[in-house]
Parts: sequence; C-alpha cells; structure tokens
Amino acid sequence: MPPSQTPRLPATACGKPPRGAPQIVFADAALLVVIKPAGLLSVPGRSEDKQDCLTRRVQADFPDALCVHRLDMHTSGLMVLARGKEMQRHLGDRFARRQVDKRYLAVVAGQLPAGCGEIDLPLSADWPQRPRQKVDRLAGKPSLTRYRLLSHDPATDRSRVALSPQTGRTHQLRVHLLALGNPIIGDALYGCADPAAGSGRLLLHADALAFAHPASGQALRFSSPAPF
Repeated sequence: MPPSQTPRLPATACGKPPRGAPQIVFADAALLVVIKPAGLLSVPGRSEDKQDCLTRRVQADFPDALCVHRLDMHTSGLMVLARGKEMQRHLGDRFARRQVDKRYLAVVAGQLPAGCGEIDLPLSADWPQRPRQKVDRLAGKPSLTRYRLLSHDPATDRSRVALSPQTGRTHQLRVHLLALGNPIIGDALYGCADPAAGSGRLLLHADALAFAHPASGQALRFSSPAPF
C-alpha cells in the first residue's frame, strides 16, 4: 500500500482490542508499518495473561518482524517493525538519534494556555505508584513535548491537540499534559477516566510518522486519522 494512503482505524474499547492481525499500512523487505489498536500491548508482558501483543500477531504473517519502538497499551496508532535484526539496528538507531518525526492526536480536558508551545519538564518513575511517572525537577530525565492546539469545544470544555514528542520517555505525553493542567481524556492511570465521556479508551493516537527508508533512503510518510 502506498505511504500516502491513510486507512482508518475503527474505534475500540481499550480493554478489548480486535482479534486477528493488525492492519498493515506498508510492507517491504526491510520494514513494516502497522496500526496498533488501543488495548493491545506492543510486546509481550511478563505474566502469562500478557502474551498477546502486536508484535506476536504480526509475526504470525511476518516471522522476521521485530519491535523497534513501542506505544503504550492504551494508545492506538502507527508503529514501525523491522524485518530482521540488521534492520532493527538501523531503525532503532534512527529513533535513538531522533531522526523519526512522530505526531500524536489527543483530546484533553480544558483549553491550553496558548495556541502552540513546548512542555519542557524532566520525568522519572513514580516508584511507589508504578507504572506511573512523574515530573521530577531534581532527578528526572530531560523530556520535551511540542504541542499545537487544533480546536476547542466550549460546550464540553475539551481541546483537540497535535503533539510532537522530542524525547521518548515512558508516558511522556500523558504526564506532560497532566502537568500543564490538561489531562488526556480517558486516562484512568492519571485520573481523567471521565466515564461520562463514553469513549471507553484513552483518547491518544499516533497519527503520523515520517523517516528515511533504512535501505533506499527514500522519504517515507505515513498517516492514520484518529478514530475519535
């Protein structure tokens, strides 16, 4: 499928991801781009009941597929998998060097303080409340998120926001938006589950990826409209 095509992901309750293979957006001898549904782990967990994951589902059709980066279980959207260990090293290096442009779409509570801006707050694990993370100005790792307000609905007092993480910390977008005073709707872990919303999931979706093909150098761009 050409990179310019943008298949739509059906809305899914975060606890019940659809069965079967994830939707493939792009596939060649070097890599795969797939859409992870909300509620599905990126890689296997430690316990027996957490073995179902996107990577294993993809490996049913592409046995050499290997994880390059991850999305939180409750986040949906675009993910890249490598075909083999050599490509995994190449693509992993691109992500580590921040040579991959990533964008997320979120619906948050309230109205952001500006039309666009940066959230530059160091993050660390909140050990007593794992797996939560927290802003830690003393021992936290540098973490930077750029945001752009897309729209605000006065009736619900919610905003649609485009997010571009410049670092890749665990739960970075969720904690940064919470610290800004605009938690992501549906985020039960950080106290904004909002059962009245009827969404049944975290309203966070990885909707765009852009990077150079690790073998050919061709510029690749992928998009997936948010299902909410």
